[in-house]
Amino acid sequence: MISLVKELWGTLLFLFSIQFWRMGLLWTFSIVFSHYQLIKDFFCSQRPKSYYRCSPCVVPVRPVAVVTGATSGLGFYTAYELSKEGYVVVLVGRSQQLLLEAERKIKDWNRNAHLKAFQVDLSSVESIILFRKSLQQWLSDSDLHSSIQLLINCAGILATSPRTTADGYDQMIGTNYIGAFVLTNLLLPLLESSNVSSRIVNVTSFTHRNVTDMQVDDRTVSGKRFLSYMQYPYANIYEYSKLFLLLFTFELQRQLRLREKSHQIFVAYAVTFVGLISYFHIVDISAADPGVVQTNILREVPSLLSLLAHFVLKYLGLLQSPEYGVSSIIDAALAPPGTSGAYFFGGIGRTIEPSILSRDAGLALKLWETTRNLLSTTPFGAEED
Repeated sequence: MISLVKELWGTLLFLFSIQFWRMGLLWTFSIVFSHYQLIKDFFCSQRPKSYYRCSPCVVPVRPVAVVTGATSGLGFYTAYELSKEGYVVVLVGRSQQLLLEAERKIKDWNRNAHLKAFQVDLSSVESIILFRKSLQQWLSDSDLHSSIQLLINCAGILATSPRTTADGYDQMIGTNYIGAFVLTNLLLPLLESSNVSSRIVNVTSFTHRNVTDMQVDDRTVSGKRFLSYMQYPYANIYEYSKLFLLLFTFELQRQLRLREKSHQIFVAYAVTFVGLISYFHIVDISAADPGVVQTNILREVPSLLSLLAHFVLKYLGLLQSPEYGVSSIIDAALAPPGTSGAYFFGGIGRTIEPSILSRDAGLALKLWETTRNLLSTTPFGAEED
């Protein structure tokens, strides 16, 4: 009886919090606006920009896809869909038990699946570095090419109470953004050394639209600024983490294109004066927004409220199952070579425009530099040196 009263009291406190209503109202508006972008072109007799899917080349060697957050929800279904496309899928997750269960379930559904599981804590820089080394060793010991062709940063959490990572960052930002930043930079050489086209897909969210102004400094990027608040602004932090990931996507795209131009000049000189041609592979990078999907991301929200939220969203026709919600991620993963900087949303290969703030090149560069400076005192800094 006492535990029931405590649960009801906790639910009431949660219900009347500003953060809950921010999720309930602003997030709903944001997803509706994203769908509006899809239909406005139809009413204006214009087709939204879309891309067809390209099946990967599986001969002579199967391509390798690394999927984070692969033990449940969107990450799990992404791994399953890619296994059907012929990828060797590297499952990345925090729990060894859940990884084994995910591996077993995928093989039950697809007997021809080729899988490899690694236990990794994406909120820990040290754990990510160890994973990179283990992955390289596994690739060198296998009959696969010593590279990867696809990286999907799908791991994400919504924490309603303040927690810090081993490196001292807010856990939500550490997992949703900093972990993806570290992993992508460490695996970039393996993507660039691929002998076929390779790609990065960052799974972001429509909630990024609710951030209209942002101060980029060490305290904001690490999340320490929010940890000092009297009430933990979990909805705001989630929005920030997804905007950070999107800004990172577009800044990395810009840097990769600059490297491509530099290499083209180098090759021109090499052919003209030395007679040599150096192989260099450019990696494509895009963002995918799955929309509202029924996963366990609301597990820290009181059960009564999460059930209510799912009921309302389903009634509005906005709630998708993971099987359907994964379509935008697979669209981005299988887009034609050369497709970079797109924001996939709505399935059927369709794309829309993200927020204006997410396209701010100056802000993206400042975030990149601040993040690298923040990580310079961690083992990641030593790896970069």
